[in-house]
Amino acid sequence: MFEKSKALFELKKIQSALAKETIEVEAGNGAVKVKINGEQKIQKITLDDELVADADLRKVEKWIESAITQAITRSQQLAAEKMRSVAGGLGLPGL
Repeated sequence: MFEKSKALFELKKIQSALAKETIEVEAGNGAVKVKINGEQKIQKITLDDELVADADLRKVEKWIESAITQAITRSQQLAAEKMRSVAGGLGLPGL
């Protein structure tokens, strides 16, 4: 019982730490930049005026999609790495 309480406390600490983590990715050679935190909340999306102006709309949409997908994937990987340490104490298989 004590181990589970300790693991839950650690889990809350990790969640708090993830909220403070920032991940930045870019697509289209820097045309699109996305900032996301460890809770997978998008903080900012930036478009480079010069690079976007020379591209067609479909290409820009693909860059945005790619950058967001990469950011979410990296955020999930970060969370998984941090959660592995407490998974055993909670009896969660696969983490």
